[in-house]
Amino acid sequence: MDATKTKMNRLPEMSVFGTRSRTRFVVPLLLILGLTLSLRPVNAQIGPTTVALVFLLVVLFTATFFGRNPALLASFAAMLSYNYFFLPPFLTWHVADTSNLVAWATFTLTAMIAGELSAYARRRADEAERGKVEIERLYGELRTAFEKASHAEALRQSEQLKSSLLDAVTHDLRTPLTSIKASITTLLDDRRSRILDNEGRKEFLEIIDEETDRLNEFIEGIVGIAKIEANAMHLRKTPSSAEEILGHAANRARGRLEEYDFRIELEADLPPVNVDAHSMTEVAYTLLDNAMNYSPKGSKIRAAARMSDGAVEFSVEDQGRGVAPELREKIFGKFFRIETHDVHTTGSGLGLGLAIARGIVESQGGTIRVEDGANEFTTRFVFEVPVDARI
Repeated sequence: MDATKTKMNRLPEMSVFGTRSRTRFVVPLLLILGLTLSLRPVNAQIGPTTVALVFLLVVLFTATFFGRNPALLASFAAMLSYNYFFLPPFLTWHVADTSNLVAWATFTLTAMIAGELSAYARRRADEAERGKVEIERLYGELRTAFEKASHAEALRQSEQLKSSLLDAVTHDLRTPLTSIKASITTLLDDRRSRILDNEGRKEFLEIIDEETDRLNEFIEGIVGIAKIEANAMHLRKTPSSAEEILGHAANRARGRLEEYDFRIELEADLPPVNVDAHSMTEVAYTLLDNAMNYSPKGSKIRAAARMSDGAVEFSVEDQGRGVAPELREKIFGKFFRIETHDVHTTGSGLGLGLAIARGIVESQGGTIRVEDGANEFTTRFVFEVPVDARI
């Protein structure tokens, strides 16, 4: 009986969803029809160019509020109406004047491209908004987990996390959202005023693409730390070599490493380690990325591996400004970032990379630390993984 009631209660919701889906396509067609009936009697006075611009506005409106596919349908309907009713000879698909044929083709291409760009920008903005909702959900989960462990300690950590999270959201989420919104607004306004050239439009689209990547990095960092703290990492341990781990990390960072004097040094006859190679590669990449962020371009960076007391010791050394002793534990905390005003370095990010790296290493029985470098190096990050005797 209860199951039947549940199914019956869902029917109206499904019906509403279906109605809304159809409305996205019906409304643009009704707008095209209404404009056709309104503009047809005054076509001789306003001219086909004005009619084309009015139809173009409808396509932009459709892309902004209803999405890409309705915009393409509106573009097709507008093209047909424009050709049949507003280009001589009227009420026929034939176009007599070559210039009108060019205008018709230009309108069609412009409408389709404008609709696609506007819909693309709208999808990106929606993805950013969904990312914000996901962050809020993850924060709620973390707070609940803390409360179950220890009420007093959990509340203290929760408030600290909330403050750090809000600070990160304020800068690392709002900043790219602002850039995306400004770029979209400029592109939409430019379709009316025709101020930007193709290069200018390309620059705004590149801004949208870059800022979307920043949002994606932010969300992946939050999800990564949540998985570690919830002990929800799915590790696939296999015998892996130090050369494989450091080599894959260096290959991933290859583009930026070309700006530094980089080398890898491996001790001879290193045994394999029984670890999740993918996650350990992520740790090595994080340390390389950190070294590049806080070292001047052209300086030396060295990645190395050697045996140390029954474990394989991986290290990344750089010639940056170093890490003060009082900060060497703090930098592995969530959302902690060392402020830098050095114009030769690019220190930035969410402050989650080293926290995630520690979680990965410790989940596989290892340790990670930072210490003073030796000889020509100032900073040395080290993580050790015990050699599994079963290999």
